[in-house]
Amino acid sequence: MSRIAFLFPGQGSQAVGMGRSLAERYPEAREVFERGDQVLGFPLSTLCFEGPIEELTRTENTQPALLVTSVAAARVLERRQIHASVGAGHSAGEFAAHVAAGSLSFEDGLLLIRRRGELMAQAGTERPGSMVAVLGLGQAEIEGVLEAVGAPRDLAAANYNSPGQVVLSGTPQALERASEEARKAGAKKIVPLNVSAAFHSPLMERAARALHQELAKVEIRPARFPVYANATARPVQSPDEIRVTLEEQLLKPVLWEQTVRALIRDGSRRFVEVGQGRVLRGLVKSVDREVQLFGSEDAESAEATVQVLSQECAA
Repeated sequence: MSRIAFLFPGQGSQAVGMGRSLAERYPEAREVFERGDQVLGFPLSTLCFEGPIEELTRTENTQPALLVTSVAAARVLERRQIHASVGAGHSAGEFAAHVAAGSLSFEDGLLLIRRRGELMAQAGTERPGSMVAVLGLGQAEIEGVLEAVGAPRDLAAANYNSPGQVVLSGTPQALERASEEARKAGAKKIVPLNVSAAFHSPLMERAARALHQELAKVEIRPARFPVYANATARPVQSPDEIRVTLEEQLLKPVLWEQTVRALIRDGSRRFVEVGQGRVLRGLVKSVDREVQLFGSEDAESAEATVQVLSQECAA
């Protein structure tokens, strides 16, 4: 029997109504949203369920909204004996992965991700930047683009999402030059992203230093299951490793394609996207079309996932 990998989505997956049907159907999910409101001191659940989208997409709101929804979905699955063998989270989703793995308490994880969002938004104000998705180039070509621009303090590869999809992050001027170089290198398409800052780049240095101080304040326990880190695409379980990789990911690229390949290489063939959206299933499918993909973004998809995986585990 292949291992079950829980995947936790990051920014870009949020939507008004996220988690609502889970909270309406399952008491354990509703309890997570209620506790989240208490911890943060404002009705995050209302923002998730009803919007408005303009408030939900603010970085400092999006990140905790994704974490609460993912933890609620994880609790639903776990209550029905669907347990992760391994996990991974895309960017902000890595914090939800560590809450699910028990290395962070729900309360600490939620306050950390809220603070992370605030720090990233502040960094975007102090050093304005943005991000673009480059389609049709591989890692080697992207590295050539970065070298041609020659601005390592202003430009970086932020996400290696899937074969032929890489996100660049940097100042507007550096991104403009990088887009020109990418077109010369044969990029099929360049898509500006609707983000407020240059995430996963040197422009986040101040935010990373502040996050280091926040991480030092919280207790981090050994993870119950390995979580593959964005910054290394390798599994971590010890508190020291977890602390370092959660800080590093603000400055380093999200090695998502590499993470998916590592999970498959290490024996995972069943992937459950835990929380809102379908983005991660699409990225996994672009790496390997033969793996099994499941969702949990609403009560219907969670029930379907439980039904199939319960039968397989019993077989």
